[in-house]
Amino acid sequence: MNTNEKKGLLSQIRWEVFIPSFLLVAGAAVMGLLNNDKLAAWSKLFFSWSLDHFGWLYQLVVTFTCLLVLYLMLSKAGSIRFGGKNAKPKYSFWLWFAMSLTGGVATGIVTWGVNEPLIYLGNIYGELDGYGIAPFTTEAAVFSMARNFHNWTILPYSVYALAGVLVAYVYFNKREPLAVTATLRPLLGKKVESGLWAGVIDTLSMLAVALGLTSGLTMCIILLTSGLNFAYDIDLTLGFFIGTGIFSIVCFTMSTYLGIDRGIKKLADLNAYFYYGLLVLLVVTGPVLFILDYSTTGLGYWLQNFWSWSLDTGVSGGKPLVQSWTLFDWAIWIAYAPVTGIFLGMIAYGRTVREFLIVNFILPAVFGLLWFSIWGGTAMHMQLSGAVDLVGTIKNSNAVNALWQFLQNMPFGLGWIILPVNLFVILISFVTAADAASNNVASMCIKDVPIGSEAPGSLKVLWGATIGVVAILMAAFSGSEQGVEGVKALATVGGFFVLFVFMLQLMSAIKMFFVDELVEPKEAVLPELNKED
Repeated sequence: MNTNEKKGLLSQIRWEVFIPSFLLVAGAAVMGLLNNDKLAAWSKLFFSWSLDHFGWLYQLVVTFTCLLVLYLMLSKAGSIRFGGKNAKPKYSFWLWFAMSLTGGVATGIVTWGVNEPLIYLGNIYGELDGYGIAPFTTEAAVFSMARNFHNWTILPYSVYALAGVLVAYVYFNKREPLAVTATLRPLLGKKVESGLWAGVIDTLSMLAVALGLTSGLTMCIILLTSGLNFAYDIDLTLGFFIGTGIFSIVCFTMSTYLGIDRGIKKLADLNAYFYYGLLVLLVVTGPVLFILDYSTTGLGYWLQNFWSWSLDTGVSGGKPLVQSWTLFDWAIWIAYAPVTGIFLGMIAYGRTVREFLIVNFILPAVFGLLWFSIWGGTAMHMQLSGAVDLVGTIKNSNAVNALWQFLQNMPFGLGWIILPVNLFVILISFVTAADAASNNVASMCIKDVPIGSEAPGSLKVLWGATIGVVAILMAAFSGSEQGVEGVKALATVGGFFVLFVFMLQLMSAIKMFFVDELVEPKEAVLPELNKED
C-alpha cells in the first residue's frame, strides 16, 4: 500500500467507531490479564441483573421476531428481489446456503451438539428441577431432545434472518450504507446515520461481535489443543498452545484478506460437505431407531410446550435451565445479529425476500433439528446404554473432554478417524464464522463501502490479528477456564445493550415492509454481478 492509499484509507475510517471499539477490546484484555476473576465476576453480576429484570423482554423479542419473520416470508413483500427485478444471484443456491450456515454457526453446534443434550439428560446443573423430571429417564431424554430443538432452530435463526433481510433490502434496494444505523433510517430518519447516535449504535454492535469473536477464538483454541492432547497425547505446553492460536489466527486472517469470493466461499462450501458427511456417517453407524424414536417424540414434546417455553422467564423452568441456557443463548444471538446481518445481506444479491428467509431461517432450523437429533441422540444412547459415562466426564472434568470421549467410543473403531476430522471441522467452522465477523467489523469502520464491495483487506487483517492476540493472551494467561469466562461474560453484556438496537430494527422492519411503499428497482443495481458462480 503506497502513501496515497494509506492517506485515502485513513480518511475513510470512522474514527468515532474504530477508536472506542478498539480501546474497549484492548481494555478487556488488560483487565483479563490483571484480574480475570474480577472481570468475569463483574460481567456475570451485570448479566444476571439484566436477566432478572429483562428476561421477559428477551423472551418477548425473540418470540415476536420469529412470528414476524414467518409472516414476512408469506406476505407480498416476500417476492421483492434484492438489487432489482432483473438482478440475478451471484452464488448458486447451495453454495449460498453453505456460506450463510457456516458464516453464523461457528463451533457452537459442533461442541454443544453432544454436550448440551447430555447436560440436560444428567441434570448436571439442575436443568430438570423445575419440571420434576428424574435424570437418566426416558422422560429426561425426550425433554433434552425437545429443549435443544427449542434453543437451536427457528427461534434463534429468526433473529439472524430478520437482521439480514433488513440489511439486504436497505443496501441493495434503497442504496443505503452498509451499517447497522442504515437499517434504522426508515424508523428514525436520516439523522440516525450521523452524529453521536450513529457512533454509539454501530460501536455497541461492533463491540458485541468483537468480544464474541474473541471468546469464540479462545474456545476454538481450547477445543483444538484439548482434542490433540486427548487423541495424540501431545503435551499442553505454553508454546504449543500459543502456536495453535497463531495458526488459527493466520487461517482466518488470510481467509478474511482474500475476501468473500476467494476465501469464505471456498471454505464454507468445504465445511458444509464435512457437516453433511458427519451427519450421514453417524446415521449409518449410530442407533438409528433410538434417534428416530426420540427425535420424533421430542419434536412433539417441543411443539406441545412451544408457547410456555418461549415465554417462560424462569418462573416455571427455573434459572439453571432458562437463564443459564435459553436466555444466555438469546443474548449471544442478539449480540451477533446486527453485524451478522451485514454479512448475510451482502451475499443475498439477486435473491427474493422469501428465498432469503428460506435459506437463513427455515433451512438452518431444519439443519439444527437434524444435527441435534443425530449427534445428541447418539450421545444419549451411548450414555443410557452404559457404553460410557459421558455425563460423569462432564461432572468430573469438562464438557470439552466429553466430546472427545464420545468420538473415541464411536462404533467400529471409527472414533480415531472421526476425531481428527472433527478437529478439522472445528477449525474450518471457526475460520468461516470469524472470516464473516471480522469482515463485518472492518466494514463498519469505513465511512462508505460501495455497493458490491468489501472493506479494505488491511483493515480486516488488523481487526483479525488484534482479536486473535487478545484471545491468546486471555486464554493462555488469565486462568478461569483458560481465560474464556471473562470475555464470554462480556459478550453477553454486549448482547444486553444490543437488545435495544435490535428492538429498533424490529420496528424498522415493520415500517419498511408493511407501512412504507416497497422498493424494487426495475434495473439491476449491479449488472456486473448478474451471473451465478
